[in-house]
Amino acid sequence: MTERVGEFVPTPRLLLGPGPSMVHPRVLRAMGAPLLGHLDPEFLRLMNEIQQMLRRVFRTANRFTIALSGTGSAGMEAALVNLVEPGDAVIVGVNGVFGSRMASIVERCGGKPVRVEASWGRIVEANAIKSALARSGPVKAVAVVHAETSTGVHQPLEEIGALCRQHDALFIVDAVTSLGGLPLEVDRWGIDACYSGTQKCLSCPPGLAPLTLSERALAAIRNRKAPCQSWYLDVSLIADYWAEAKRAYHHTAPISMLYALREALRLIEEEGLEARFARHRLHSAALMAGLGALGLLPFAEEGHRLPSLNSVTLPAQVEDAAVRAELLQEFGIEIGGGLGALQGKLWRIGLMGESSAREHVLSLLSALEVLFLRHKWISRPGIALEAASRIYAGDGRKE
Repeated sequence: MTERVGEFVPTPRLLLGPGPSMVHPRVLRAMGAPLLGHLDPEFLRLMNEIQQMLRRVFRTANRFTIALSGTGSAGMEAALVNLVEPGDAVIVGVNGVFGSRMASIVERCGGKPVRVEASWGRIVEANAIKSALARSGPVKAVAVVHAETSTGVHQPLEEIGALCRQHDALFIVDAVTSLGGLPLEVDRWGIDACYSGTQKCLSCPPGLAPLTLSERALAAIRNRKAPCQSWYLDVSLIADYWAEAKRAYHHTAPISMLYALREALRLIEEEGLEARFARHRLHSAALMAGLGALGLLPFAEEGHRLPSLNSVTLPAQVEDAAVRAELLQEFGIEIGGGLGALQGKLWRIGLMGESSAREHVLSLLSALEVLFLRHKWISRPGIALEAASRIYAGDGRKE
């Protein structure tokens, strides 16, 4: 007789990895609301509200600003497959896993990626992009990652956006780990295509990819020589569903996920973007002070470190996988390890959205102190908590 599968009750976890982040109870409650049809007038009003709030968090007036059905990787693919045609040269800043992924998608589109490489942990310099633009002939687009999740690097964008305008190239930006957690100025920085994911700083479950396209980007899509290679991600078709005047059926939208995103965006508006950015900076500073006291040093270049994704190198004696397993099994805390060549050498600790809180920082540091004392990697308790507390004492806020 086949054994019946019982109810699934996940063990509570403190999610401090590279994603997903913690989710506010209001967002979880929103997901449990009764379903509506995807063309129901009430649901269409909800879509309008999501678009309005997404424009405010992207800081754009772009009429095409939607929540694409799919994760952040779907947002990456949608931006590239719609804008890149066979033979198009695309300059791609590559300083981590996700820059490499963008270059790979350009190749799959039949485009010609011009990789501008930087060491993992460092930014892609604007001068390197400038040189590539000067020597590469006509360039369709420049693509960079604003917040490189694999390394914790915070990439400056404004100067690159100006270069794109000078060379009549589109500017494509991956904001998966930055949207809602650190400043992002789509219009002011001249960004033509920008995508993100709901599971990072927006603190919504994974499953949607916020995407905004400028009029320049939409014109490029209208002027394609051939249809987009992906039917599902063809924004010329998806646009008709999100356009208030048309609402043409394309696919059945993930109703409950859009409920959740609406509530997550409402929480962001209640807090205010500037206060939210300051919160992420504060808790990152406290975390990094505490980790430094444990001998874990920053990996990303000084002056260009993400507050949402904190990367630290491990001393030789610290066993990466074993300690992360102990953290999860004994304390219910998840953090991320390194990717690719950094596997076993790096920790990636996410303080994104709801995960960016004093109690979470102190819980992680306290657990790490217990483990480091057990393994005799530190000689006395309290050093990490003391370092973090000094940052909080100097801030004067209560969060």
